[in-house]
Amino acid sequence: MTRQQMTVFTLRRFAAMLALWGLTTGAVLAGSVDVSRFVGTYEGSAEVQTSTGQTAQRDLSVKISETDRGFVAAWSTTTYRSDGASKEKSYEIEFVPSDRSGIFAAAMTRNVFGHAVQHDPMKGEPYVWSRISGDTLTVFSLFVNEEGGYELQQFDRTLTDGGLMLEFHALRNGQKERQITSFLKRQ
Repeated sequence: MTRQQMTVFTLRRFAAMLALWGLTTGAVLAGSVDVSRFVGTYEGSAEVQTSTGQTAQRDLSVKISETDRGFVAAWSTTTYRSDGASKEKSYEIEFVPSDRSGIFAAAMTRNVFGHAVQHDPMKGEPYVWSRISGDTLTVFSLFVNEEGGYELQQFDRTLTDGGLMLEFHALRNGQKERQITSFLKRQ
């Protein structure tokens, strides 16, 4: 190999390494958004109108924590009935960066290779993803029912002084089902 061929070979190899580094760095940066601003535990309450037209008190809590691959959002709702009984629902979902900046895929189950993957909405499982846009962390959940209709839930959690402003919207087949707005204080 001549000296000129060696130089060209070396330059091509260097260019290939730079391109590969750029691709891997770009992939990491594409999903990297500052989740740390949202990390914490938040609590609050809201009055919610029930399907019967009455109002019910709900206690709300959210915990957001970072992981080495993304973040976990955990939230619970405790509903109090007029007879004194209460009912609590809790959810916890891990989110990992997607190839698109600020958009995260839910890692809700494991495939046969042990990789975290999203649920299949055609099997009645919720399809969940999140995004961070400015000061708002949004979690979306899409459910497809047995008749092929859908419900879309949207949880907007916006940073404010001392906590988060929570706005929840639920649509069923394009019709507004529920809406909840509440301030959640950082604990």
